[in-house]
Formats: sequence, C-alpha cells, structure tokens
Amino acid sequence: MNEQERLKTQLEAEKDAQKILEKYDRESNFREKIGKWAWVVTFLGVALTIFHIYSGYFGTLPSQKQGAIHLGTGLGLIFLLYPAKKGWQNKQKTIPWYDVLLAFTAMYVTYHKIIFFDSIIQSRISGYSTLDTIISIVAILLLLEATRRTVGIPIVIVASVMICYALFGKYIPTQILSHPGFSFDRIATNLWYQESGIFGTPIQISSKFIYLFLFFGVMLIHTRIGQFFNDLAFALTGRFTGGTAKAAVAASALQGMVSGSSVGNTVASGSFTIPMMKNSGFKPEFAAGTEASASTGGQIMPPIMGAAAFIMMEYLGVSYGAIMLAAIVPAILYFTGIFIGTHFEAKRLGILGVPVSELPKLKEQMLRYGYMLIPLFVIIGTVMIGFTPQRAAIYGIIAAYLVSLIRKESRMSFKKTIYVFEQGARVALPVIAAVATAGIIAGVVSITGLGAKFASGIISLSAGHLILALFFTMIACLILGMGLPTTANYVVTATIAAPALINGFDVAPIAVHMFVFYFGIVADITPPVCLAAYAGAGIARANPFKSGVTAVKLAIAAFIVPYIFVYDPILVLVDIKGFSLVLAIITAVLGMIGVSSAMIGFYIRHCRVWERLLLFSGGLLLILPEMFTNIAGIALLGIVWFIQKQREDDSGTGKQTITASVSS
Repeated sequence: MNEQERLKTQLEAEKDAQKILEKYDRESNFREKIGKWAWVVTFLGVALTIFHIYSGYFGTLPSQKQGAIHLGTGLGLIFLLYPAKKGWQNKQKTIPWYDVLLAFTAMYVTYHKIIFFDSIIQSRISGYSTLDTIISIVAILLLLEATRRTVGIPIVIVASVMICYALFGKYIPTQILSHPGFSFDRIATNLWYQESGIFGTPIQISSKFIYLFLFFGVMLIHTRIGQFFNDLAFALTGRFTGGTAKAAVAASALQGMVSGSSVGNTVASGSFTIPMMKNSGFKPEFAAGTEASASTGGQIMPPIMGAAAFIMMEYLGVSYGAIMLAAIVPAILYFTGIFIGTHFEAKRLGILGVPVSELPKLKEQMLRYGYMLIPLFVIIGTVMIGFTPQRAAIYGIIAAYLVSLIRKESRMSFKKTIYVFEQGARVALPVIAAVATAGIIAGVVSITGLGAKFASGIISLSAGHLILALFFTMIACLILGMGLPTTANYVVTATIAAPALINGFDVAPIAVHMFVFYFGIVADITPPVCLAAYAGAGIARANPFKSGVTAVKLAIAAFIVPYIFVYDPILVLVDIKGFSLVLAIITAVLGMIGVSSAMIGFYIRHCRVWERLLLFSGGLLLILPEMFTNIAGIALLGIVWFIQKQREDDSGTGKQTITASVSS
C-alpha cells in the first residue's frame, strides 16, 4: 500500500468513526456550519478557557459567581453549537435565529446572578421578587433543553420527575416517599439561587477542577500523544499471544490516563485497533467488546479519571491524590482481567502475536517520544506532593504546551493555540450541562429529604443484610446508567444510596463511593443499553448486543471487585499494611486468571462446564483478601490445571495457529 492509498484509507476510517460518534455519542452532534457566528463561538470558547486558567492560578471567584460564568457561557455555546434535533447539524447552513436568541437569553439569566449578586444574597432573607422567580423558571427550562441537546433525553426526564416529586409529593400514597410538597416558585428559586441546587457541589467542582483537567486532556491530544500510546502498546505487548487484542487493551489503558469518555475512547482507539484484531483472527463481536471494555476503564484510570472522581473528592472531603491512590489497585485489576481474557481467547483460537519485525521498537519509541509523558508525571507529582488540583492542572497544561514545541509536527502556532483553547470549551459543554442538571436532582433530594427516605427503604428492603443492599444499589446504578452519563449517575447514587451504606452498615466512605462510581461506569458496557459496546460494534460491523455481552465477560472484574473492597477496603488502600496489600494484589490477580478463564471457557485446554464452575469459584475465593479462602482458591485452580494437563486436548487447539500482522 503506497502513501496515497494509506492516507485515503485513513480519511475514510476517520469519516466512519465520526459517523459512529454522531450515532452513539450525543455530545458529538454539534454543528459544523455556523456561518457568521463562528467568531462569536471562538470568542466565547477562548474566553471561557482563559477565565478558567486565570482563576485556577490566581484563585477562584465566590462559588456562585464562578459557577455562573462557567454555566452561563457554557449554555450560550451549547445553543450556538448544538441543534434542536439530532441530524440537523449537517443540514443547517448557519445558526437559526431562535438558537441565537436562546443562547443570549441563557447567558443573561445566568449572568444575572453576577450583576445583581448582592441583592440576590439579600433576597434569601427578605424573599425573592417576581422577577427573580421568572428568571429562575426560564433558566431551569433553558438548562434542561441544553442538557437534552448535549446529553440526551433520559437525564432530562429524571430531573423533571424529581421536580414533579418536589411539587406533588403530598399526593404520593406511599408513606415512605410522601412529603408536604412545595410551591412552584419556592422550588424554582431554591434550585436556581441556593447552593444546594444547580449551583451546588457538582457545578462548583466542574468550574474549579473538571474544566481544567478536560483542557489538559485536549492539550495532550494535540501533542499527538495518542499515536505514541498506540505504538508503545504494540511495542510492549504485540509480540505475545493475541498481541493485537492485548495491544488494544494497553493502548486504551494509556489513552484512559488522559481522557474520561468511554464512547469517545472506543471510537478513537477502536478505529485503529478493531480492524487489526479482526484481521488477526478475532471475531468481530470479541474485537468490539475488547475495545469497549478497555476504553470504558479509562474513567477509573488515574491520573485523569472521570469527572465524577472530582465530585467524589469534594463529597468525601479528601484530596484528589487520595482518590487517585484509592483507584490504582481496582484499575489494575480491571485491566488485568480484560488482558487475561484476551489471552485465553487467543489461546482458544490459536492466534499468535505479531512478528517482531513488524512492531515498533520500544527503545526507539521511548527515546524519540518518551518526553510526551512529562505532562502526566507533572500532574501526578504535583497532586501527590500536595498542590491543589487547579494548580496541578495548570502546571500540567504548561508542561503539555512546552512538550508540543519540541517537534515541528506538534508545534502550536497562534492560530492552532486559539483552536485548542476553543476545543477546550467544546469538550467541556456536555459535562457542564450534565453536572448542572444533576444539581437539580441533588437539590430536590436535599429539600425533600428523599435521601433519608431512600436510605431507610434500602435498609428495610435488604433486611439489614449488606450484600442485598449492595446488590440493590448496583441495580440502581446500572438502570440509571442506561440514560444518565456517569457523572450524573454518580451524583444521584452518591446523594441517595451512599449514605444508607455508610450510616446503615458502617462501610468505609471511600469504598462506598468507589462502589457506586464503578457501577455507574460499567453501565456503558452493560446490555441492553451499552453505548460504548454499540460504538465498538459499529466499527467492527458486529452484533451490538453480542458485543455488549462480550464486553461484560471481559470486564467481569468491575462487577466483582467493588463488592470485595466494600467488605475489605484494603484494595482501596484503607487500613493497609505493606505485606497484606501486596498479598491481596497478587491473590486478586490470580483470582482474575480463574474468573477470566471460566468466562472464556479456556484454561490450558478447552474447559468443560464443571471445570468452568471450579475455575470461577476458585477465582472468587482468591480475590477475597483472606488467607483461608486464598488457599482454597489456589487448590481449585490447581485441581483444574492438573486434570487438564493430564487430558488429551480433543479440540485440536495448538494444531492450527494464526499469526497476526500490523500491516494487515
């Protein structure tokens, strides 16, 4: 294939990837043609990014003012960039007048909080005026519409139901959920003007931390670190059995360190890795499931985790460094489980690695491009030595900019810098809308006391059994995850369900919050609604549902490990002792071998049903951080190994092998 054909193929792949993003990722449905309003979008986007960089370094404004600039400018950009209906982004030649009107109305009603800041504060005592009530109603309606355009209708429905619950709670026949009810004007003003509503913790964290870390990710992407991660992954793992799939897992784990979008990661990495996995002999559904499960794990991979991790930091009152440390072991187990699963599938199918001659050289890659890792080390180092997340993000952004200057192809001109600053704002828009709408849900929970009622319900329904309470919470997370983005899902479950587990069962707070965080994330790969798996299936030309089932099988660690660290939080670094932590990690990795081999149906030979049951049971016993269960787990895995070693392999594994190729 000559250079011209390669470029043509690459362009076609990028177009296909964009179509898949637009189909499965609501936030990718923005207008391409904005006509004379382009300069307004650029000005607002660049100004918003500069504002966050400035306030991140020199200090933020009072939370209400900081949040108003953050949300108001974000809403204005959403109405300018996102059409009222999906699909119109390719049909409209410019921004229609009504969206321009909505954009500037949204900015005014939000900036109103800044212009009349002192009088609004006084109104909390004297009472809000009719104008204040009208503005709050208009603002809430505009927020819900902006969220519908960028995130989707499900979260809007949930928020609307919560508002209705606050208004008409007295008509609910169930005594546990009923409440006196509140007037429309009180609900509207409470949600818009009080710190417990839209401008509560989620939007405050978004305006202080999340925006800067998202912009840091944008800066890194424009240093072309993605290609380096792909080459590094193939250099590290490509030569081993099933090398293309293992490289896909490694690449997605590395990409996840700088990006927190499961669907975006799936499409970005999958457009490169999925065709290679298919060509090497993996089934389309397995290739799609592998990429989807690995890309979804990006939200739990430090240093840049999903936006919910920053909100967790505030809810728990701990540093971001503590959240990163708590996530390390579960993230390792998550990706280890997927890695092992791809290994057993490759052994089952007889797929070998990529010839070494076709792989990038590790030493050469590190010498030429290793400097690209400097911004990540800057972020990790500054957070761990005690700098605030804002300051760490600022230093990371500076380091990323300096790194981009080293090579001509990544060097940013003034025009490119303006473009990157605008992209920083565009990437943040869906998160801004989601966390603001999540604030409506949290605000209703606060004003109605729903959290305490829900906690009482969980304890009653579980009859005081922790395992049942965890199971019900998991189901709630997975159901909410069908329609809510991870951040909103986390805010809802952390507000309603987490207090029940912490106060009712005396579980370590960080373990509970990581539990709901995890299950909010894996909802993206859990059928029937599994958007990351659907996106991967679109690239692989595979059955979407089967791809989702495969993703769940590979990511089985995410469904098991959270239960373990709730019962024994040593895996999230609570009450740790050096040797006990090392032993827990080793036995958990061995446990993932047993569980993954049971899910795939291959150990050292094809497994019979009873062997898979023994392997799964042994794996679970090894993941439990107890000496007795670990010994029993090793014994079960050893029994299956011995039996399979003695048995002739009737399936023919090993008689036919497939050698993968990067060039294919």
